[in-house]
Amino acid sequence: MKYWIVAAVAAGVLTSACTRKAEGQTVAVVNGEEVTVPDLNFALDQAKVPQGADKDAVRAQVLQQLVDRRLLAEQARKEGIDKSPEFLNRERRADEDLLISMLAARRLNTTQLPSDREVEAFMASHPGIFADRQIWNLDQVQYTVPTNPAAITEIQDAHSIDQLIAVLQKNKLGFSRQKNRLDTAAVPAELYGKLTSLPPGEPFVVPMGNRAIASAIVGKEAHPLTGDEAKPIAVEAMRKQQTAKSLEGLLKSLKSSAKIEYQKGYAPPKKS
Repeated sequence: MKYWIVAAVAAGVLTSACTRKAEGQTVAVVNGEEVTVPDLNFALDQAKVPQGADKDAVRAQVLQQLVDRRLLAEQARKEGIDKSPEFLNRERRADEDLLISMLAARRLNTTQLPSDREVEAFMASHPGIFADRQIWNLDQVQYTVPTNPAAITEIQDAHSIDQLIAVLQKNKLGFSRQKNRLDTAAVPAELYGKLTSLPPGEPFVVPMGNRAIASAIVGKEAHPLTGDEAKPIAVEAMRKQQTAKSLEGLLKSLKSSAKIEYQKGYAPPKKS
């Protein structure tokens, strides 16, 4: 008797799955898989639809994109991609990234708003973002980092982009020259002071693996950020800073109470 009850329930579930309809909270059904109103609303939020756009046309376009995604994802599963080690590793990484970002967002939303005095002090300690903000015009050279110690020394002794290019040509190192612009608001506070104190035309180097980019500041345009326009940006930056410190403290606490075991040779080096 129990066998027939179970069979009947299973048959009912299968029938229900096969007869799903695009109605109510279901805006589409793709090979039996529902696309719901919350699915569509989330996709619309992520699309950042500009004001004045035809909402019906945008909604139809975004819904079609969701349908296309479901079809392609379904095909990937049929081909067994969702069982591959690479997919499982990427899926785990994506889940962790999402959880960590949402944890950070929750901490950000609970941080205390700084006082006006604290905001003013923060702005004064970050002149490159606020009162002394500038746009720098850069003369840049991207080049292959040499392994020859003599060539490395010659590069370090170059005090202009032209001198650097001469060294690169002498040592037959590939390079490309370009113009660029840099907003000092994007420069970390601890680096801003060092860069502003460089002699005119002196290159500073940013390593990128076996490549490097040398930049020389050849022009500066003042774009100060002050007053009512600056305060919300300062508050947001301070809250993000507080959130980062909160997460650092949380991680330290979690590590102290966690049971972590490493295979021999994989443990991090002990701090002296």
